[in-house]
Amino acid sequence: MLTFALSKGRILDDTRPLLRAAGIDVTEEAEHSRKLILATERADVRVLLVRASDVPTYVQHGGAHLGVAGLDVLLEHDDGLYRPLDLGIARCRLSVATRRDFDYASAARQGSRIRVATKYTQTARRHFAAKGVHVDLIKLYGSMELAPLTGLA
Repeated sequence: MLTFALSKGRILDDTRPLLRAAGIDVTEEAEHSRKLILATERADVRVLLVRASDVPTYVQHGGAHLGVAGLDVLLEHDDGLYRPLDLGIARCRLSVATRRDFDYASAARQGSRIRVATKYTQTARRHFAAKGVHVDLIKLYGSMELAPLTGLA
């Protein structure tokens, strides 16, 4: 049995046509089902629906043979997984945002420490290190826009 690990949303939506082109069609609509293991038209292939951040873990530890995850997720996982190709799907970007009254350029130039709230701590660490900016990273999982508004970051 060949097992694919995918996450709901854009990754699943953009991956389904690629799977179909390879002769693998998921027989159920994930959006209308609570199932986490989906059958395909092939008896020897199934799809696991997991959190995007869990896709690399399922592949690395044998819960799935293959997975499709965004580069953001893979860079955070950073455990030497083989990335055979970029599918060119579900593009995203990393943004740095501050309060309107925060002078980021001045703070970075003076070498002060900046508190940054992020879901992507490894990526943020590399980004700010490359710019020579010292940061204290605060791990959050959602509503990043609240962090600067409340003074958390």
